[in-house]
Amino acid sequence: MSDKKYIFHILFCAVLCFAAVFPLNAQTEDELVQATAKAMALIEQQRFAEAVPHLEVVVKAIPDDGRIRFLYGWSLLTKSKQVNNTEEAKQLSAKALEQLKEAKKLGLKDPALDSLLAVISGEPAADSDGPAYSLNAEAEKTMHQAEGLFAQSKYEEAAKLFEKVLTLDPKVYQAAVSGGDCFVQKGDWATAEKWYQRAITIDPNRETAYRYSATPFMKQKKYDQARERYIEAYIVEPYNRMSSRGIDQWSEITGKELTHPAVNVPEFIFDAKGKAAPKSAIDPKDPDASPWLAYFAARESWKNEKFAKVFPKEKEYRHSLAEEADSLRAAVKAAQTGKSSSKHFETLSQLDKEGLLEAYILLARANEGIAEDHPEYLKNNRPKLRQYVANYVIQK
Repeated sequence: MSDKKYIFHILFCAVLCFAAVFPLNAQTEDELVQATAKAMALIEQQRFAEAVPHLEVVVKAIPDDGRIRFLYGWSLLTKSKQVNNTEEAKQLSAKALEQLKEAKKLGLKDPALDSLLAVISGEPAADSDGPAYSLNAEAEKTMHQAEGLFAQSKYEEAAKLFEKVLTLDPKVYQAAVSGGDCFVQKGDWATAEKWYQRAITIDPNRETAYRYSATPFMKQKKYDQARERYIEAYIVEPYNRMSSRGIDQWSEITGKELTHPAVNVPEFIFDAKGKAAPKSAIDPKDPDASPWLAYFAARESWKNEKFAKVFPKEKEYRHSLAEEADSLRAAVKAAQTGKSSSKHFETLSQLDKEGLLEAYILLARANEGIAEDHPEYLKNNRPKLRQYVANYVIQK
């Protein structure tokens, strides 16, 4: 069950059960229904902080339901990370902790509640099966303590402990990221940037620090700088759904369109003999469609022969980046020979001329097999991935 569906389930069921067991007067019941509806609508939009006053109404009406207390505490904690005043943030965090503890006292048994309480308390989760951050025991312990302080909005104290973690173990990526978060909460953009750069130095192929480091630029309306960070986040982990969130937010705020070049490759399947069979018939005399027959032929060759030769260490066939690039180039060549007027082949040809065909495939056409080739391509061709996104995907 997704987080949002889970939250709806908690809120809806709790209110429904209460109303059934404890009938309310018409006005109170109407207020409760309205507050619940507003809270659910805001939560659906990820606007947890705005849901807080409506959840307060629900909590007052149903004070003995641990599920509601948990949801209220969760929203308070979220709001504490969105306010600019540090003292207000601490008060919200303290109130959130009270609500979460109350949910526990009321008998709520939920792994999410237990994990959240563990984080705020600076302790590892009860179901933890090993170190979460570092093999250095002191660094691991200090990291949990620091995260607890951060959850409580005690940013100065947390930052000191994150620094201590990095002294004990300089490779703890999350310590550098969270240290940056502390200074974002304090509005100290320059110091936050230094911390995020430390994280990027520790691991330049993780998306989090790039994405988080764009936040100060967005707050300052420095959209071009934010765009660069979001692009970097996307190209290092394109198959992580979190990495595209930053670009999506940038697009919403700037009003710029996000899109990959439109190229429609006909669908096909490999039959039992390894022959590519298109799902829809292709007329070999149609200059705009027939080039795809060359694509299918190349795919067949890779599946039946070439893959084993190019990847001798891999026991099973997979659709690779090399195969897709080779096959698309075969289609482009056939289109040029047949003087096709299709824009699809013009687009592919232009990408190839710019050296961006592989980048396009990895970011716009990747499947599970192709995605396996991303780490190696990133290591050797990072600028091309960046150039593709900057020139074709996210407008400036």
